[in-house]
Amino acid sequence: MAETTASSAAPIDAPIDAPKDASADETVGATGGATCTPQLPQAAQDFLKALANPGRQQLMLLFAQGAELSVNQVAERAGISQSAASQQLALLRRGGIVTSRRDGKEVLYRGDRDRVARILGDLQDYLKFCC
Repeated sequence: MAETTASSAAPIDAPIDAPKDASADETVGATGGATCTPQLPQAAQDFLKALANPGRQQLMLLFAQGAELSVNQVAERAGISQSAASQQLALLRRGGIVTSRRDGKEVLYRGDRDRVARILGDLQDYLKFCC
């Protein structure tokens, strides 16, 4: 197995898109050419951000099996304030994990399985390219 020497590796804290040192070896990707660093789609970044919080992970479980809930129902079941539930649901919606619809004065939320599947596909493509 080949070892990476300090002279050929970019510093850990270097920006991902920083140009390589002229003396550095090029990384060769699966396609045989030099790899570039693609930008992770914004939807995937928002998805990962939404998943990063354990509290939001718990809220996601409320939507299992197609449940459709109002902000007040989410707050009550999760034992949090209506304001906190609203903020967390907004992040889950931005992350593509839940979707919402208006029913009169009430906003109802449910899991967005189709969008989650698309974002997971984007993440899988990104990871295949990078790893």
